[in-house]
Amino acid sequence: MRTAGLDDINAIGYLAYQVWPATYKDILSFEHLHYMLHFYSPTALKEQMVSKHHVFLIAEMEEDEPVGFASYSQVDMGVFKLHKLYVLPAIQGRNIGKTLLEVVEEECREAGGKKMLVNVNRFNKAKQFYERHGYKVIKEEDIELGNGVKQEDSVLEKNL
Repeated sequence: MRTAGLDDINAIGYLAYQVWPATYKDILSFEHLHYMLHFYSPTALKEQMVSKHHVFLIAEMEEDEPVGFASYSQVDMGVFKLHKLYVLPAIQGRNIGKTLLEVVEEECREAGGKKMLVNVNRFNKAKQFYERHGYKVIKEEDIELGNGVKQEDSVLEKNL
């Protein structure tokens, strides 16, 4: 596990293009999926890292091969948001996601975090992953993204 830098943008984008279609093929339309992948373009990832101050972590296996990533940022005093947490489908179930989540939570606690928020598509099985790790649904929200694309999310929260 390591903190990602700008030189990791292509690896993060590559992972996203491996994970997103497998994760969302039965949940999102092709158009919606295609639209969401724009958030993983080199330009978008650089903006998230530099302008929005998102911290990215990369999980690696042998040979320093990236197999997953997470990102988070502080959104309010004592409140952090987990923006992304994805692991390659072929290696899910090996506690890599759990480890990424634990490292994010620890880094947020060390930075003064008291609460962690995460938005999850309400039809994604990842919702149960977060609930197993102490997150509770605090609300449902529909977010208009443009181009007829709408996110249907559950917002979950955990006290750190």
